Amino acid sequence: MDTQPLAVNRLKKRREFLFVAKGKKAVRSSVVIQARRRDGSSHSGDAIGAGFTATRKVGGAVVRNRCKRRLREAARLLLPLHGQSGFDYVFIARASTAGKDWSRLMGDVESALESLAKDGAPGGKGQTA
Repeated sequence: MDTQPLAVNRLKKRREFLFVAKGKKAVRSSVVIQARRRDGSSHSGDAIGAGFTATRKVGGAVVRNRCKRRLREAARLLLPLHGQSGFDYVFIARASTAGKDWSRLMGDVESALESLAKDGAPGGKGQTA
C-alpha cells in the first residue's frame, strides 16, 4: 500500500523534449500535452517527468512566462493524481492559456491527462503519434 504521491521531475534538455514529442498527444483549447513512456535513462522509474514550453505565437516574453507558470501549477496539482509513473509529459501553451479562467484551464489539463492515461501506454513500443 503506497500512499506517497509520485515525484515530478523537470525535463530541461532539448533531447528530452524531442523524445516526448514522438509519443501520444492530447489537444485541448488551452493546452497541448504530449506523453511518452521513458526509456529509463533520464530519470528514476517511479517518477513522472514534466516539461513546459510556449512558442512566440503565444505572445511576448511576459505572456509566455505567465502561461508556463500557470501550466506548472496545474501540473503540480494534477500530475500526481492523473499522471502515470515512468512517463514524461510536455505541456505546450496555446494562445488562450494566459487568459483562460483557472477552473477551465484545470479542466482542460485534467481532461487531457485522463485521455492520455486511457489510451494505455502512450508512446510505448510500436506506437507512434
